[in-house]
Amino acid sequence: MGFRAGLCLQPLRLPGHPRSLAGHRGGKRKSFSFSCHCHLVGERFNWHAGPHPLCLVERIANQPLLPNRSRLDCNAKQWRLFADILNDVAMFLEIMAPIYPIFFTMTVCTSNLAKCIVSVAGGATRAALTMHQARRNNMADVSAKDSSQWSYPGGTHWCHSTDEEISHREETLVNLAGLLVSLLMLPLVSACPSFSLGCFFFLTALHIYANYRAVRALVLETLNEGRLRLVLKHFLQRGDVLGPTSANQMEPLWTGFWPSLSLSLGVPLHCLISSVFELQQLVEGHQEPYLLRWDKSQRQVQVVLSQMAGPETILRAATHGLVLEALQGNGPLPRELEELRNQVQAGPEKDSWVIVRETHQVLDELFPKFLKGLQDAGWKTEKHQLEVDEWRATWLLSPEKKIL
Repeated sequence: MGFRAGLCLQPLRLPGHPRSLAGHRGGKRKSFSFSCHCHLVGERFNWHAGPHPLCLVERIANQPLLPNRSRLDCNAKQWRLFADILNDVAMFLEIMAPIYPIFFTMTVCTSNLAKCIVSVAGGATRAALTMHQARRNNMADVSAKDSSQWSYPGGTHWCHSTDEEISHREETLVNLAGLLVSLLMLPLVSACPSFSLGCFFFLTALHIYANYRAVRALVLETLNEGRLRLVLKHFLQRGDVLGPTSANQMEPLWTGFWPSLSLSLGVPLHCLISSVFELQQLVEGHQEPYLLRWDKSQRQVQVVLSQMAGPETILRAATHGLVLEALQGNGPLPRELEELRNQVQAGPEKDSWVIVRETHQVLDELFPKFLKGLQDAGWKTEKHQLEVDEWRATWLLSPEKKIL
């Protein structure tokens, strides 16, 4: 309370006021950096001090992430990198806000919106990556070491190592060295705003590059849609399975949010069928605990899962959808799939559900080999990071069919 009251006594003006960039003491203008600091800190505390409409900023900022809440686990690398870049953008907006006082309120509001998104995305992916780093099921120990690291005020800085074996003491020394360098540079950047901006752009580029390399160094042994697509493509073309290290090195980090195929797992049954006849078409010809519908024109695959569907069944359903995607692409395929691709590309003679039924028969022979290759290569097939909705359905399965 005392600190907040002290801030209120500063000669701060309303945002947009022509004299809001400087206070006065004996007719002399205060430094640029001190004015920026006063405004940014003062406005931040004023917004959170009382029932002001701008207090809704944090709640509003979290709404864009709600539809993507399950993708935070599936695409933890991409969201981690997105949070780092967005945090740098927010800091740049805070630096530029006092330079253009007319747009001060809009700029700082946008900056706080970005920081709120960073807080959600960064915190969620940080927890997901901490689970990966707890190699000995010691998540509490890893979290304690990670939390003790120095961080940015918003808790958005990602300074923990990619391997648990790297010394916690070395990280602390690196952070201490960064603090000392910042203290030495503070007089220089305070006296010259242009030099300050130049240093900011240089260090921001270095920060993004370092975070990109850190994310690229992560080797996750569970399959998400992007890694499964890479591994399956390599398997169909060459007959062997990529290991986790190779697949993680090839995984797209900048374009992972926009796959060419829309794969929806765990959709409600009414999304696939509107009559009993359509249900019979989907069930006929296989005994797998999932139903799949393929829209060739929209490049969309929707999958209804049975209540008995386990992780390996979900993995097969995702593999089935990606095989259908391969039928519309180029590149070498096994002989039986090459024949199906010729039928698909020749024209709409066959309905899509007929192609789906025939790919079920191909996968009955192909998927067990693929699954064994995944396990031999070091992938964890007992769990996955595929995006799966919660809808489940029940229909009659053959009792002699083994449920994966």
